[in-house]
Amino acid sequence: MYAVVETGGKQVKVSEGSVIYVEKLDVEAGTSYTFDKVLMVGGETVKIGNPYVDGATVQATVEKQGKHKKIIVFKMKPKKKYRRKKGHRQPYTKLVVTKING
Repeated sequence: MYAVVETGGKQVKVSEGSVIYVEKLDVEAGTSYTFDKVLMVGGETVKIGNPYVDGATVQATVEKQGKHKKIIVFKMKPKKKYRRKKGHRQPYTKLVVTKING
């Protein structure tokens, strides 16, 4: 069984036991989190929501909070002596999907 959930402005396809990295959620590590914005549930039969499937939820356990690798943002205008270098690390939440109710 699989499901498509909406989180952080993105859509993620999940199945039971899968590990996903999503935009940072305001929850502690080791706690349970429930996605209620389920767009689709698949398996023997497929349920597609309009926009969400009624009564469908996906339960996950928060494994850790962290930051991705640093990316470099470099701006330059040639022949004008203009150079700007910045770094950015995007925060994330690592989740393990435990159950899909659909």
